Amino acid sequence: PATVRGRFPDALAGTLYRVGPAGHDLGGQRYHHWFDGDGMVQRFVIDGAEVRHQGRYVATAKRVAEVRDGHRLEQAFGTILPGVQPPASPDGMNVANTSVLPLGDDLLALWEGGSATRIDPATLATRGLRAWRADLAGLPFSAHPKVDPDGTVWNFGVGASQGMLILYEIAPDGTLRRADAMPVPQIAMVHDFAVTDAHLVFLMPSLVFDNARSAAGASFLDSHVWKPELGMRVLVVDKKDWSRRQMLQLPAGFLFHLGNAWAQDGPSGTLIHLDYVRSATADAVFTSNREVMRGRRVRSVEPQLVAATLNLRTGEAVQHALGLAAEFPRMDPRRVGLRHRRVVHATQVFEDRPGFGAVALTDVENGRSQRFAYGAQALVEEHVFVPDGDRPGWILGTALDVAQKKTVLSCFAADALDDGPVAQATLPYALPLGLHGSFVPARQG
Repeated sequence: PATVRGRFPDALAGTLYRVGPAGHDLGGQRYHHWFDGDGMVQRFVIDGAEVRHQGRYVATAKRVAEVRDGHRLEQAFGTILPGVQPPASPDGMNVANTSVLPLGDDLLALWEGGSATRIDPATLATRGLRAWRADLAGLPFSAHPKVDPDGTVWNFGVGASQGMLILYEIAPDGTLRRADAMPVPQIAMVHDFAVTDAHLVFLMPSLVFDNARSAAGASFLDSHVWKPELGMRVLVVDKKDWSRRQMLQLPAGFLFHLGNAWAQDGPSGTLIHLDYVRSATADAVFTSNREVMRGRRVRSVEPQLVAATLNLRTGEAVQHALGLAAEFPRMDPRRVGLRHRRVVHATQVFEDRPGFGAVALTDVENGRSQRFAYGAQALVEEHVFVPDGDRPGWILGTALDVAQKKTVLSCFAADALDDGPVAQATLPYALPLGLHGSFVPARQG
């Protein structure tokens, strides 16, 4: 149980699931990259003035075997420790540590390069891998699926060594409707994508996979090469007919996450508006997320919230920065693929601190933003938007209070974020810093 100050609104009666890398140390060895840790799922059950937490490791085949043997057996995303072997199967490196997707009776724990892992939503027990189809077993199912307002799930996977992009369309009940693969020359490290009501939109950063580096023994991360001459390629795919594709071009850059996209038909043709978090280089994934494992901070250019417009008739793509440091963008789940204005994101207000110190709600059309700073001794994690009928809704998320060495769960009114939390639950301990999550209302449970 957590200690609760205030009362969480009725719209927040339900469960917030989160996942992230944990267990970086085993057998006297420590991973060199934050993203390498074994997945640990967190479950916050919210009921008014009561909040209960449970955390549990995902029992991936990798973790089970390595804990049994007391040392690392497989390579990791960014670390190759002495004595480990190349993965024996497509899921050999799967740590299920990046995101979660409630689907049917399962909670799916997701990673970049392998299968979805089925989790029991009530106990967090691992149920095994999700096989969408026999010929798809072990193929990448990415960590950022998009769920249309009608419940349709869209996702992708990157087959880096094969230069392939795999697409998935899944019905609301969890059955596979379609899956196919398309070749993409000089495939990039694609972590996220966006959808409109009619399109799938992929921003391909200037970081591309190099088979020669991989064959020479580099880690998966270090098998990528920065090629700014390629720019930021934008692949737009028709939702109904995946053979209808168009490639556009933005200036070179790197990204992890997009917020949302929506299409507008007009006299100049179809325009796609989207927002994403752009970095000038990929330094964060190569350097910052490694140095943090040593307790060191490396200063780098903060990622910025950017709005872009794609003209599908002329092929022109333009963007402008909104002037805000940002990461972990989330929005109203009812507006996925539709016109939206508000994006919830982490932001930085303390330049001499690592990570993010505040949560913000930004209007992507005019750049106006409200924010709440947790304080100089806090590390802010992803916050999600929770709808509440016709009312403004709520913002729900976690932060690590470094001074208290405790994790806090906070709720804010979406129309008064800068007023501070209306309710806050403090755990009696600190959780490993996580990545992404999903809120499930109790009425859906």
